[in-house]
Amino acid sequence: MSVEEKIKKLEQMNELALQAGGEARIQRQHEAGKLSARERINRLFDPGTFVEIDAFVTHRCTDFGMQNNKVLGDGVVTGYGRIAGRQTFVFSQDFTVFGGSLSGAFAEKVCKVMDLAAKVGAPVIGLNDGAGARIQEGVVSLGGYGEVFLRNVLSSGVVPQISAIMGPCAGGAVYSPAMTDFIIMVKNTSNMFITGPDVIKTVTREEVTAEALGGATAHSTKSGVSDFAVESEEECIQTIQSLLSFIPQNNHEEPPFVATQDPSDRMSPELHLLVPDRPNKPYDMKALIRLIVDDGNFFEVAPFNARNMIVGFGRFAGHSVGIVANQPNYLAGVLDIQASMKAARFVRFCDAFNIPLVTFVDVPGFLPGVKQEHGGIIKHGAKLLYAFCEATVPRITVVTRKAYGGAYVVMNSKHIGADINLAFPTAEIAVMGPEGAVNIVFRKDLTEAEDPEQRRQELSDDYRETFASPYKAAELGYIDAVIQPEETRPRIISALEMLATKRTSTPPRKHGNIPL
Repeated sequence: MSVEEKIKKLEQMNELALQAGGEARIQRQHEAGKLSARERINRLFDPGTFVEIDAFVTHRCTDFGMQNNKVLGDGVVTGYGRIAGRQTFVFSQDFTVFGGSLSGAFAEKVCKVMDLAAKVGAPVIGLNDGAGARIQEGVVSLGGYGEVFLRNVLSSGVVPQISAIMGPCAGGAVYSPAMTDFIIMVKNTSNMFITGPDVIKTVTREEVTAEALGGATAHSTKSGVSDFAVESEEECIQTIQSLLSFIPQNNHEEPPFVATQDPSDRMSPELHLLVPDRPNKPYDMKALIRLIVDDGNFFEVAPFNARNMIVGFGRFAGHSVGIVANQPNYLAGVLDIQASMKAARFVRFCDAFNIPLVTFVDVPGFLPGVKQEHGGIIKHGAKLLYAFCEATVPRITVVTRKAYGGAYVVMNSKHIGADINLAFPTAEIAVMGPEGAVNIVFRKDLTEAEDPEQRRQELSDDYRETFASPYKAAELGYIDAVIQPEETRPRIISALEMLATKRTSTPPRKHGNIPL
C-alpha cells in the first residue's frame, strides 16, 4: 500500500468515526431535543481547540454476534481542549452508538482521560447520555464501571469533576456522576434513577413517570442530587463554562483572577434599609450578597434545593470566594437536614480547591420536629459543623441579624476556626431568642407580675439589648468588629487580602470520619 493510499485510508477512518451511529440516529437525537456527542463538545470548548483521542477504539465482545457490529469510538467521544483558554478534559457519551451503553473498551477510554486529567491537573467534564451497562458484555461492563468509580474517588479533591446529565442515566451509571463535584441536568430530556418506573411498578406497585421519578426538577428540588436544572443543552453548556470560571484547575492552584472595575472601597448604603429592625420580618439575603460582590455577579449553586440555605460563588476584588448564607425569606433561614447537607458539601468543595469562604448568618436555630429528629438532623447537622471545622481556607463570617443556639456555633463561628467575624448592629447572638429566654429565666417574675404581657415585653427588650446584642460577643472577642452595614464589602475585601497568605495545618491522619 502506497503512502497516498495509507493517507486515504486514514481519512476514510476519520470520516467513519465522525459518523458515529449514522445520520438517521443523529437526526433522531435532534428530534428528541438533544445534540450529538460531538456537537456538545464543539459548543463547550473554545473553537478549534478540542483534540480527540481513541477515535478508533472498538469493543472486543464476541457474544450475541457483537463481533459483527462494531462502531469506531464505541459510544463515547474522549479528549481534551480549552475552555476560556484553560485546559479541560472531557468524555461525551454518544447515544447514537449502542444507546451510549458502557462496554469494557468504552470504560477504558473514559479512564484514560481521567488519568490524564489527574496527571496534568485539569478539570474533567462528563457529558452523560447513555443507557447504562452494555448487557452483551456482562461482568466486563460492570468491571468497567468499577474502574471509573475508583478514578472518581481518587480524583476527588484533586481536580474538579463536573457531570452534565443530557439524557438517560440509570442503574450503576448514576454513581459516577454522584461522586463528582457538581451535577447539571437538562429538564424534560434527562433523568437519573437506580431503578426505572417499570421495575418500581413490578416490585412496589407504585406508578410513576421517568420524569417525576428522576427528572431534573425532582433531583434539583427534592433529592438534592442535582445542583442545577436547566432549560436546554445550550444553557447546560453555559452553566459549565460559568462554573469553571470560578474554580481552579486543581487543588494546588488558586482560583482564576477576574479583573473588575468595581471599587474595593465601594460602600453599599442600600444595606441600611435591607435588614429589617423587626427580628422576625423576612428579607432576601441574595439581595444583600449581590449588593456587595463584584459587579453584582453571584453564581448560585443548587438554587432550588433547601432554599433556606444559599450557597454559590462570587468575587471580591477579582478573587473567587465561596458564599454560604442563611435565607430569611424561606423558613426563616432555619437549619434543617437538607440545608445542612447542601452547605456541608459546598464548604468541603471550596476547602479542597483553595476557595475562601464568606458566610452570612441570620439563623434562628435548627428546625424542630419529629420528622427532623427521626430523619437524623443530629448527624446531618454535624456534617456542616464538621465541614467548617476542618476547612483551612480563609474564613470570614458576617452576622447580619439572628444567630441563636447551636446554629450560631455551626455557622462558621470564631469557636470553630473562623478567621474574621463581623456583625451588623442588628445582630442578635444568644443561646435562644428573647421570648424563649424570658419564659425560662424570668418564669417566676412573669407569674407575679400585674400585667404579665407588658412585663414579658419589658424583659424581652432588656434581654435583647443586654444579652442578645453583638456587643456582648464583641466584648468577649467572639466578634472582631461590629460594622456599619454599608461597609461590608470593603471590610470583607480587607480581610481577604490580610488572609491571602494564611497557612494552617491539621494533625497527621489518614482521613477523618465525617458523620455520613
